[in-house]
Amino acid sequence: MAEPSDESNTPDPEEQLQEMIRRLMSGEGGVDPAALAGAAGLPSDPASMANLMAQMQSVFAGSTEGVNWQLATDQATAVARTTSLTPTDEQRRGAEAALNVAGLWLDEATGMPGLASTPTLITRAEWVRQTMPLWTQLAEPVATSITEALTEATRGQFPEELSGMLGDPSALLKGVGGTLFAVQLGQVVAGLGTEVVSGGDIGIPLLEDRAAVLPQNVQAFSEGLDVPRDQVELYLAVRELAHARLFRHARWLRTGLITAITEFAHGIHVDLGDFESALGDLDPSNPEQLRDALMSGRFIPPRSPEQQIALDRIETMLALVEGWVDVVTAAATARLPKSAAIAESVRRRRAAGGPAESAFASLIGLELRPRRLREAANMWQLVGERLGADRRDALWSHPDVLPRAEDIDDPESLVQRLSAPDVGPDDVDQAIEDLLRDDTDRPTES
Repeated sequence: MAEPSDESNTPDPEEQLQEMIRRLMSGEGGVDPAALAGAAGLPSDPASMANLMAQMQSVFAGSTEGVNWQLATDQATAVARTTSLTPTDEQRRGAEAALNVAGLWLDEATGMPGLASTPTLITRAEWVRQTMPLWTQLAEPVATSITEALTEATRGQFPEELSGMLGDPSALLKGVGGTLFAVQLGQVVAGLGTEVVSGGDIGIPLLEDRAAVLPQNVQAFSEGLDVPRDQVELYLAVRELAHARLFRHARWLRTGLITAITEFAHGIHVDLGDFESALGDLDPSNPEQLRDALMSGRFIPPRSPEQQIALDRIETMLALVEGWVDVVTAAATARLPKSAAIAESVRRRRAAGGPAESAFASLIGLELRPRRLREAANMWQLVGERLGADRRDALWSHPDVLPRAEDIDDPESLVQRLSAPDVGPDDVDQAIEDLLRDDTDRPTES
């Protein structure tokens, strides 16, 4: 005789959800952390899940609304720790030697002064912790817009029995949506921590004008190349120091770039009608569906003309930064036997991006890689060849003299304009430059 089916004993998913909500609200506990981890896309290690459960308890208790950025930081750091390794003595010696030589070589390629602080070696977890404040700043406008639209679009969609249990389920959903956004941002930043090799690797000045190298990731990058590791370490050290020197020299640059990115993010306004259409068959009580929708970029609206203009401005600034770093690094590492091969690997890696970088673009609607990098590098190369490195680097002295998108398109015209005898900073520009540049700090990078 056939065994009786046990389908009648299978818990109903909706009943499970209601029971989970009831327990969270009443403070009884007993919710399966592994199930919640699966819904959020997190590893189910006890420390991470204990923190997540505490945050979810706070949401259901009504004490948390919107996005909990501390949760994003805690989750990112906890996830990063699972793969983060302290540099070995060999890695530390190699990285420190590379940074010392890189500083000397860079002195020959640019007149921009050295750094005020000694470059550091950091782990993946330390990179996450140190850069998380800026990531949350960039993500906050989008997160707020999405969670508010999610609240409005789902009013009245909860079953009556859940509404009776929750009081105002829309407000609760805002808290849940904000919590899931924070968790996903933490996941993305932790993923980025496995991909970057240094503080300036992404192009955005995450560490201001400080230099830092992740030996664990440098080793992982070098293992995929047919190049001696010490050459890879030296090349990447030069790139990192060049990036940090640029942002120390051009004091206005970081503020301008971060402001442009923040303004772009603030310009993302989720239209309620479009948002409701995007929700489709999404079950608002299903955390896993909410997570998948967030990570797909489904809630990010198409760019407006104003948004596209802002994005073009950001990409131009990033291309100018990365292009200058490429040119200066090439000049500083000319004596390195495999520098061309390493440079090509860096370019391919940058063009392809990594999984975490793609996830970040989907989450907040911003690509991190400039599309016109090669053209910008060609422009900087031409200016340096025709006018010299000092004149090239002087274009970073003030935003008014920084090349524009049209200069990237037509570098010959830029060189002709700069070669005119009456071109040069006037007294006001010179005074501003003197204020912006602080050469009193003693360089200590090498």
